[in-house]
Amino acid sequence: MTSSSWKYVAAFTLAAAATVQCFVSPVTRTASRVPVMPVCMADAVADPIAAGAISGDNIRNIGVIAHVDHGKTTLVDALIRQSNVFRDAAQADEAGERVMDSEDQERERGITILAKNLAVMRDGIKINIMDTPGHADFGGEVERVLNMCDGVLLVVDSVEGPKPQTRFVLDKALRRGMKVVVVVNKIDRPAARPDYVVDKVFDLMMELGASDEQIDFTTVFASGLQGISGMNPDELTEDMKPLFDAIVSAIDPPKVESTESKDLQCLVSNIDYDQFKGKMGIARITNGSVKANQPVALSRPGKDKKTGRLTSLFVFDNLGKKEVEMASAGEIIQFSGLDGVEIGDTLVTNEGGVEPAEPLPPIAVEQPTVRMTLGVNKSPLAGREGKFLTSRMIRDRLFKELDRNVALRVEETDSADKYAVSGRGQLHLTVLIETMRREGFELEVGPPVVIYRTNEETGKVEEPFEMVEVRVPEEYSGSVIDLFNTRNGELQDMGLDDGGESMSVIKYLIPTRGMLGLRSSLLTATRGTAIIDAVFDSYREKIPGDIQSRDKGSLLAFEDGTITSFGLENAQDRGKLFVKAGDETYKNMIVGIHQRPGDLAVNVCKTKQLTNMRSATKGITVGITAPIDMSLDACVEYIATDEILEVTPTKFRMA
Repeated sequence: MTSSSWKYVAAFTLAAAATVQCFVSPVTRTASRVPVMPVCMADAVADPIAAGAISGDNIRNIGVIAHVDHGKTTLVDALIRQSNVFRDAAQADEAGERVMDSEDQERERGITILAKNLAVMRDGIKINIMDTPGHADFGGEVERVLNMCDGVLLVVDSVEGPKPQTRFVLDKALRRGMKVVVVVNKIDRPAARPDYVVDKVFDLMMELGASDEQIDFTTVFASGLQGISGMNPDELTEDMKPLFDAIVSAIDPPKVESTESKDLQCLVSNIDYDQFKGKMGIARITNGSVKANQPVALSRPGKDKKTGRLTSLFVFDNLGKKEVEMASAGEIIQFSGLDGVEIGDTLVTNEGGVEPAEPLPPIAVEQPTVRMTLGVNKSPLAGREGKFLTSRMIRDRLFKELDRNVALRVEETDSADKYAVSGRGQLHLTVLIETMRREGFELEVGPPVVIYRTNEETGKVEEPFEMVEVRVPEEYSGSVIDLFNTRNGELQDMGLDDGGESMSVIKYLIPTRGMLGLRSSLLTATRGTAIIDAVFDSYREKIPGDIQSRDKGSLLAFEDGTITSFGLENAQDRGKLFVKAGDETYKNMIVGIHQRPGDLAVNVCKTKQLTNMRSATKGITVGITAPIDMSLDACVEYIATDEILEVTPTKFRMA
């Protein structure tokens, strides 16, 4: 492209009235649904972020919390697109939708798994935004990120209203005394009922014991998809300005006691890795200030200090980060130079002749409730695909995960090649297993089991319980109730959905071990129409006896070999199959679901006897039913206590 193809213009930045250079492409492309504000690339010298010149009064640190699928990440997308982050509409289109969900699994599953930081400038105010997961299994991410926030945006669907996980994340914010801006999202839906939703949020806050100041919350009505918002559902503007204004006015700036270097207190809430800079800490400066190349120490109550020097210092800027010389209280920073940094450490000064400040309390995270064993793959087909096979490699990878995943626990077992991995729920653990599988690991995974504990006061054994809400068409409500009753569930509430869609809402309190494998059964019984939301409730006295997980046995391979279509013809009459012709198998490998209780061995490797006699039925062929495609989550739900799952980079096998 020639230089004449570009136009040189001058403009003013939002942060400071400094002349900057801008480049505007003459090429026009189709704009996205969310309008993109015109943007200018500011000179680094004129940028107050780079200069570290933003005062605490001009900073807002907010977390975005919501139930799954209430449009939280899409709303953040709209804020990004209208905050001069992208150069033009073409760059915004290239970035795509759900910019913050950058991980492959997040885009495939349609959920946020990891909390992420970004920062935008709006009318001279820097807004640090923390996008958090909505699923209860990743509650550790929410607890960790809220340590960096001064307030939260509570995103609620304009039709569904508050859901179980809305309660979970809101409770965490209210306990920290944070102010809440309620965003009634998806206001453009035809069935939207904003008044009902706001009333339900008010009732929920009352139940959770919110203070008078918290209950007097600001409400904004918005559509993240359309990029519109307003203080009244009938009077919406064509941009997100009302939401930005509500953030600035309703959320308080950081409370700062001192900006002196000697008073530095900075709680590390996240860990990142850089190919060149190594391990990096992400933290919010509570008090004091910090400079690049400053001598510092990592302090934690009851532990020895780890000293070092900050080799680089960054603040968040749009979707990336920008190196600065200094940062003060209220800012969220990223730093390198301390390889021993861990989540929960407090960064304090280590300058000579200065008494450092006391460390802040470490991050408190709720204990895990589900455990699985991960170990070396020992099946007859092991070692054919994976790059990382040994117990040392698996061990190093699991303990490396502890650096970032604060809700995870990894323990050694009696066996040298197996490790007990504990997490918040089945999804929490299967995301880790899927990540390792994509990295090239081969694993042998045991079935999920709940973690029991003994009550110190009563001496009785307790188990975790979950509160489950199921929305299902009325004709299937009987099937849902039967499934919960067989798994020792306790009915809490039942009624029709207020939305007028003839949907039943059923709420149960059920042991976590009863929930293992229940989701697939519910979807089967309701022909895929059930909407299931579960959240951890509490530990209660253990219910005696076992809970039946499945009522049918498995079809097992009779011998080692290659599966043939002739063998499948005979086996498919016995149940539903997981395998297809040409797959490798070994003796006692699970190849399908038996149609009756109890396991049955079938010869899926059987070949047709060849003779020189023409059969009278030669022209008659039997169709082979397509196998059930089992995902990792489906396999983990299926396996019983005496079965294992073999995970390789391309295949899942059960035995």
